[in-house]
Amino acid sequence: MMFSQASCFWEERLKKNHNNTKDKILTMTKVCPEMKAKSVSEALVVEPISADVSFASNRFPSYKLGPDDQIIDEPEEDEKGPSVKDVVGKETGDLSEQYKRLSVRDLACKFDKNLAAAAKLVEEAKLNEVTSLEGHVTLKKLRDALEAMRGRMDGRNKDSVEKAISMVESLAVKLTQHEGGLIQERFEVKKLASLLKQASEDAKKLVNQERSFACAEIESARALVMRLGGAFEENELCSKASQDQGPNVEKLLEEVQEARRIRLMHQPTKVMGMKHELCDLKNQIQEKSAYSVKLQREITRIKRVEGSKSCPYVMDGAQSLGSCLRICASSDSSALEVSKCSVQWYRAASESSRREAISGANRSVYAPEPYDVGRVIQADILSNGHKFTVTTDGPINAAAGLQSRVESLLRRSNSEFTVVISQMNGQEHASRSHVFTVGKTRIKLARGWITKAREIYSNSMQLCGARDNANVPAKALFWQPRKGLSFLLTFESEQERNAAIVLSRKYAYDCNVTLVGPDD
Repeated sequence: MMFSQASCFWEERLKKNHNNTKDKILTMTKVCPEMKAKSVSEALVVEPISADVSFASNRFPSYKLGPDDQIIDEPEEDEKGPSVKDVVGKETGDLSEQYKRLSVRDLACKFDKNLAAAAKLVEEAKLNEVTSLEGHVTLKKLRDALEAMRGRMDGRNKDSVEKAISMVESLAVKLTQHEGGLIQERFEVKKLASLLKQASEDAKKLVNQERSFACAEIESARALVMRLGGAFEENELCSKASQDQGPNVEKLLEEVQEARRIRLMHQPTKVMGMKHELCDLKNQIQEKSAYSVKLQREITRIKRVEGSKSCPYVMDGAQSLGSCLRICASSDSSALEVSKCSVQWYRAASESSRREAISGANRSVYAPEPYDVGRVIQADILSNGHKFTVTTDGPINAAAGLQSRVESLLRRSNSEFTVVISQMNGQEHASRSHVFTVGKTRIKLARGWITKAREIYSNSMQLCGARDNANVPAKALFWQPRKGLSFLLTFESEQERNAAIVLSRKYAYDCNVTLVGPDD
């Protein structure tokens, strides 16, 4: 009899705590739009705890004593009405539809209420822990009392006591299982409380942000209203003043219009006269400039004729980029052949300015490079102890089409040229065609997968037109990637060679490197 009363007491107590926890979690879910039906259903499911005794259901059973003090389960009553999952799903759907109509302030208030309810649930969970501990203590005392009774009983009464002991053990297992469910529910409640706390903080931030935005808009609107009011007052004052000064203003307007009419009548004639004067001055300057150039050329020709009478050597070749300048003996002189004389080429800004020796250019043939454009080329010939000087008629002219070719190549990341290696380290070198690649950071010479040289722009790199003995000087280029390695490359055309020199020097200048020839 004492065992039946204890079991009924703890059974009702555990059922009541379990149902209260369910109802509070359902209430928390209904007021929070963020919670889904899945979270609540997971919170209500209690994972079974492994034990020596297995049960047919996860719900705490209801016991009833039958004949011979046998424990029988009460018949389960059919649940009426919709399930908890359906109710939660319906409430969640309704709340999700209403969520759009809630203001930020309403959401903040609801989050605060939910947070308070979650804190209350946490406190009740702590009280449930104390109640559970008391239940364990009572069951242990009951089991100890039954153990003591079993030692004094015999026969049928002893069997009844043993059955009561097994029932107490079953109740202890069920209580442990229920504690596991409570732990899971407490975890979910804590998780829900943290989510609600974070949501409440976010809602407060949103409220403060919206309040600041609203205050800023109100201030801007107030300032705009003040400005509009001031403008209206000023406009009214101006209109009153204009009405007071109406006759004077009309007179002034008539005078201004008359002045404009007079100015429009005289201004076009004056402007046209100035244009004609400027055109006449421009034509006079062009004529005088052309006449000055003609005189300068005539003076240069006379000097050259006078010098040619005493100089037995002359300079042949077109004086432009892409051609070759050649020194040869004049037809009416008995001078030595140029090949037996010592020759040194120079470049200068003009005939009278200081000249600069071109290092390595000591042959009778010299092909100007892009650096020589706009400069005068001279050559000194030392023959039988006598020194003779020959000079170009004027500065070296640029090659036609080179600028457009360079601009088209600058649009590419790398420019490739087909070359033949004529010399390598000063020695004759017979080779097939190679690819000379000029990039923005380096130059590479290769044939297929075989790379002859590949170097970035540096102060040790040298690049210029061919100055030494070359079969076709106007198409040849000298390149020293690094110390101890040099090439004499022959391009397919003069324009390709000059374009490669211009590109290389521009990219090197972008890398703070100046590409010049030896000893320049």
